[in-house]
Amino acid sequence: MAIHSFEIISVPVSDQQRAKLFYRDVLGFSLIREEPMGPGMSWIQLAPQGQNVTIALVTWFDTMKPGGLQGVMVNTEDIDSEHVALKSRGLDIGEIKQEPWGRYAMFTDPDGNGWILRQPPTGA
Repeated sequence: MAIHSFEIISVPVSDQQRAKLFYRDVLGFSLIREEPMGPGMSWIQLAPQGQNVTIALVTWFDTMKPGGLQGVMVNTEDIDSEHVALKSRGLDIGEIKQEPWGRYAMFTDPDGNGWILRQPPTGA
């Protein structure tokens, strides 16, 4: 199998509109697509600014319960300034910690999906 990239990560949420506002207005993701997908459902796809990997806010997978996604890591070049900016937009983000694999802080979306904001170590 010659896979060369990830494209869409499904993020299980209970309320697509609430989640869209969080990812767009708090995290600063761009809204890529929003269109009806069936009764009471929409395809809502967002991405970090300038990135190819996107997220889809999903409600239709019975085995993916809201808050069930954990440990998704997103990278930044300057975790200190990003941490301050996210807090100023109301994000409850943990303190910045240091590990051999980088500096990081953890946060969750309104449903409890867990994310890790990471600044890779220099030279990585």
